[in-house]
Amino acid sequence: MVTAIVMVQAERHSIPETAMELATVPGVREVYSVTGEWDIVAVLRFAQYEDLDDIVTGHLRHIQGILKTQTMLAFRTYNEEVLDQGFGVGLDESQTQP
Repeated sequence: MVTAIVMVQAERHSIPETAMELATVPGVREVYSVTGEWDIVAVLRFAQYEDLDDIVTGHLRHIQGILKTQTMLAFRTYNEEVLDQGFGVGLDESQTQP
């Protein structure tokens, strides 16, 4: 499984709509609105490197509201349980349990 992280700069007035449309693209597993230079971060997971072209070039470039993207390929995945703990910083345990 290949993982890519795509940072997106979006038109300010359409960030929520752009993020919601981005979340419907096949291969996009997670979408976050974020602070800083980038407005949206999408986590992609797909079977083959060739699939990246289909997702980014074939789908993302057609989403209105996207101004600019930067794509990074992940080399290695670390323990997901540890990563999940980092996203729960500041939340009490009842807020992190399904």
